Amino acid sequence: MSEKETRGDTIGEIQTGDTLNEKTPGTGFESVLDITQDQIEADLNVTENDLINARENAKDLTLEETRQMMKKVYDVHLKDPNFPVVIVDKIKAFLDNEDIFEHPQNYTDLIFEMKAEAALITGNSPYAEVRAVVSNTDDMTMPCSTIRVWVIGLLFVVALAFVNQLFSIRQPQIVVTANVVQLLCFPVAKAAEAILPDWGFTIFGTRHSLNPGKFSPKEHMLITIMASVGYDYPYTDNIIWSQYLPQYFNQSYAGHFGYQILVALSTNLIGYGIAGVCRRFLVYPAYCVWPASLVTIALNDAFHTDKNIAVPGPFKRIFTISRLRFFLYAFIAMFVYFWFPNYIFQALSVFNWMTWIAPNNVNLNIVTGMENGLGLNPFPTFDWNIMLWDTPPQDPLMVPFFNTFSKFIGGFFSFFVILGIWYSNSYYTGYLPINSNRVFDHFGKLYNISHAINEKGLFDGPKYEAYSPAYLSAGYATVYLFFFAIYSSVISYTYLYHRHEIAMGFRNLINSFRKKEDRNSDHDYTDIHNRLMAKYPEVPEWWYLLALCFAICLGCAGIAGWHTYTTVGVVFYGILLCLIFVVPVGIIKAITGIEITLNVLAEFIGGSWVAGNALAMNYFKAFGYVTCAHALRFSNDLKLAHYLKIPPKQTFFAQMIATVVSSLVCTGVLNFQMNSIEDVCTTNQKDHYTCPGINQFFTAAVLWGTIGPKKVFGKGGQYTALLAGFPIGFVLPFVVYYAQKKFPRQTWMRQVHTVAILYGAISYAPYNLAYLWPGVPIGWWSMVYMKKRSLAFWSKYNYVLSAAFSSGIALSAVIIFFALQYTNTSITWWGNDVSFQGCEDTPCVKHHLASGEYFGPRIGNFH
Repeated sequence: MSEKETRGDTIGEIQTGDTLNEKTPGTGFESVLDITQDQIEADLNVTENDLINARENAKDLTLEETRQMMKKVYDVHLKDPNFPVVIVDKIKAFLDNEDIFEHPQNYTDLIFEMKAEAALITGNSPYAEVRAVVSNTDDMTMPCSTIRVWVIGLLFVVALAFVNQLFSIRQPQIVVTANVVQLLCFPVAKAAEAILPDWGFTIFGTRHSLNPGKFSPKEHMLITIMASVGYDYPYTDNIIWSQYLPQYFNQSYAGHFGYQILVALSTNLIGYGIAGVCRRFLVYPAYCVWPASLVTIALNDAFHTDKNIAVPGPFKRIFTISRLRFFLYAFIAMFVYFWFPNYIFQALSVFNWMTWIAPNNVNLNIVTGMENGLGLNPFPTFDWNIMLWDTPPQDPLMVPFFNTFSKFIGGFFSFFVILGIWYSNSYYTGYLPINSNRVFDHFGKLYNISHAINEKGLFDGPKYEAYSPAYLSAGYATVYLFFFAIYSSVISYTYLYHRHEIAMGFRNLINSFRKKEDRNSDHDYTDIHNRLMAKYPEVPEWWYLLALCFAICLGCAGIAGWHTYTTVGVVFYGILLCLIFVVPVGIIKAITGIEITLNVLAEFIGGSWVAGNALAMNYFKAFGYVTCAHALRFSNDLKLAHYLKIPPKQTFFAQMIATVVSSLVCTGVLNFQMNSIEDVCTTNQKDHYTCPGINQFFTAAVLWGTIGPKKVFGKGGQYTALLAGFPIGFVLPFVVYYAQKKFPRQTWMRQVHTVAILYGAISYAPYNLAYLWPGVPIGWWSMVYMKKRSLAFWSKYNYVLSAAFSSGIALSAVIIFFALQYTNTSITWWGNDVSFQGCEDTPCVKHHLASGEYFGPRIGNFH
């Protein structure tokens, strides 16, 4: 082997398995690095190309600069489960050994790796997942906010808002999501690129053309962002329906367009102000990966990448297929296959094969059933859509493996808790289905809320005492226990594991209000994406604060201007609740992909505050839940724009305008539904507009608003013991944290994520283990096995595969719905019927009541 082949100017010239022999930058002497390229790539979790770039950048780093950089990296990533533990250990060894800085010639291997890691972080992302799909370069001349973007984007926003609002009250419901728009807008934009002339005009020195040239990745992503904020209907629609319908509150003023649009715009826009303030906590930091955004970027990149790098993969083969071709093959395969579990052979989806043995065996079905049981089944499904059951989807190819596995561990533990409650008949659960999310009376029937309220929809004490308390299934009661635990655990977990990052965010927020020359970011390290985005003018803080104030005014006007029997304080309550939780919940979602929704907490607090007033509780729930949920959604979109280097001001206007347009369209369709659909929201509606979601929303509203949490969870209440979840959840992260400190050599403990475990525990009623387990082997294969053994192959194809499967399912589901399910066209045969027999068709119970009997306290003994 020649000297050049041994020593080479770049690592790319060194053959796999050779040792590196070169001058170590910053040491001033020649040394031999007794370490192979393969070992460096494995230690730093990088591909060969990433290592080449890092090595070139490392030449300019001094040893002292590297030391200061590694101190900051160590502080931020010490407890980061996404950051490779081997790098954390090497950083600690590097920082703790003063002899390295006194005699660097003795530690060339470690110094080389630390400089490469420092260069990698400054020149790219510290995470392999981000490096796999996000470019560390930017073309500032690339078209972005063009005329065709606004025309195509707003047309799709209008279409999605119209379809999703129209079918939101139908059974079954249909939802067309933003990933469908990301898929369909590409051929539309390419057609515009080919057909439209280059006609335009110039404003303030910038030319705007109908056809600015090639459809760019930034344009594509901006359309996707517009669709992401505009596809969903306003949450307040649920309140409007429950007010307007005669079988509910029968308040005709709820049909007033002005009232509808005020509360809709308020809840839709209120999250923007908080998302803007939280950018320094949830968008700018490199550790905020936002796993779901990587799949969106991978799909975007597949359509726009011209280069195709061959990568080594499994079976010692070199894979040359491009990302776009790979996407199309996987997309077509899933599009075709999904017809089978979703329509032709539904047993592939609900593969509860053990229950087929004895459909009426209660114990067998309770333990293994997927429909009405707890889903203990090693092979529960052959349907990829089962992996996407959660909101947002928890695709095992997308989220970190510790997330997937921790959720399963939590669900497995909760499985035994539910079984124990049901078999012991605690809370009379043996008389009820084990895993239902409905509320029951003491006859074991669905709770008839009309027996506990007066003609105005307010709580009626005598009627309630003559009827029944409210009862929850074993699964539903357990979900509440762990919901309480997860809220308190979020606070303690974030303090223990992310207080450094939160402090960094506050420093950056304070610095943002200082004069530019007084700002000091010396405390923090800045990744390449922040440096590239710094070239674009940032959205001023007062823009977001103005949006927040505007949303508050709209909400107050809507609530105070009509007889809602609600104080405008609910708007500020929602903001306060969001401010407490948005950073902790946002950091957890940005790192793990898990979103802790505040609906149960908002319901619990609101129902306690305005007991007896379901309508007021609805507004407490709406502002308490939606404010934080929207802030996180908008933050996710801001991260997409951050990764694609879309100018912040263009993102701001795209989000705001798309949200306003969507709100107007949805409110217009809502009025059409109210006034033009005959027998809407009744059981005999001929086109199936029976409003199942509205029925459930109203029942929950009256149960937790009219009857109120005090009667259910308060002193002497039926489920008071479940409040133990709050202290348990708060203490649990401390136990895990100090166990990790006491046993630092047990590196697997670093992957124990308390919040993810508790999140798995709340995955019941109506879901179960059958929805949690399938992702575990797939997640291990992708995020552990393939990522470790074939990083380049994994980087090129993993997120593209996830995007292809999700897109194939989404488009296939839309076609199946409109072509077949909408007209009630079905196939009746064994493969579609076998999974829905016996207890899997009608839920079984352990104890039965004789005619006229009821369980629980006797009438007159509960209040």
